[in-house]
Amino acid sequence: MLTKANIAVLVSGGGTNLQALIDAQSNGVLKSGEIKAVISNRAGAYALTRAEKNGIPAFTVTKKECGSQQAFEERLTEIMKENKIDFIVLAGFMSILSENFTAQFPSRIINVHPSLIPSFCGKGFYGLHVHEAALSYGVKITGATVHFVNEVCDGGKIIMQKAVEVEDGDTPEILQKRVMEQAEWIILPQAAEKVSEKICRQKGFIS
Repeated sequence: MLTKANIAVLVSGGGTNLQALIDAQSNGVLKSGEIKAVISNRAGAYALTRAEKNGIPAFTVTKKECGSQQAFEERLTEIMKENKIDFIVLAGFMSILSENFTAQFPSRIINVHPSLIPSFCGKGFYGLHVHEAALSYGVKITGATVHFVNEVCDGGKIIMQKAVEVEDGDTPEILQKRVMEQAEWIILPQAAEKVSEKICRQKGFIS
């Protein structure tokens, strides 16, 4: 049996990108990695239900309960160690991770961002804010980016990008949905497979 890279997915909300990863496991797009833990920083996030429905261990870790950023990240690290996690995917995770955390996983954390970085990224650009900014600026092409995570918000090396056309009459909500369907849900699983395969090669699981 092929040994796979163990993946943790960090989420904050509904978990549509998590679902794309779960579906990619089922259909063979994500074959070198396996989701072993889903962690939400918000209690009651529907992403946790998605995890449970698919038999994936689900955890809630909130900064409020932990009391500080440091304690929050220490608890995340504990879960990573307990579940022998090789690789972390941020899938709609609305919490900035410090350098103390990201430095523990160099080139082992990826994030999906709903624009073509370096446009509409960095502090304050998340969720609908990204699409509001794109429409306000009048761009005709937007899209999504999967990148490695480091101490700079949206500043890590780009792994994959996919462009999406902006259409007349788009609202932020309509554009958000199109970017998810035509870009995020496609390139996030592909990038997760790419990184998982590299980890498996480094560990000698595949030659």
